[in-house]
Amino acid sequence: MKAYSYDLRLRVLRAVDQGRSRAEIVAMFAISLATLKRYLKRQRETGDVRAKPIPGRPARKGAALQAGLLSQLDAYSDATLAEHCQIWETTQGGQVSSATMSRAIQRLNWTRKKKDVASK
Repeated sequence: MKAYSYDLRLRVLRAVDQGRSRAEIVAMFAISLATLKRYLKRQRETGDVRAKPIPGRPARKGAALQAGLLSQLDAYSDATLAEHCQIWETTQGGQVSSATMSRAIQRLNWTRKKKDVASK
């Protein structure tokens, strides 16, 4: 689930500053009471209510795959997923699993469907 926008967070805190009740704010902005309390706590502790970054380690191969994969897909449009992994290893020097290759291809919205030739 995505975090609420920074603008909404500021409007919620502005409503608190205007003296509105917590129940009124929760109903007005369609947020939970826990969310309101979390915003107030974060503002009190840090002075800001920006969303925290999503935890997790950064992708190591993602940027490299995005940069060079499209030209490989165009050049070898009939290759299987395993063949694309081998081609990538040969040309780029880095090993890529079929799952990583599949995710990178999906991010590019590339399909390997063959064009239908109309029969006479």
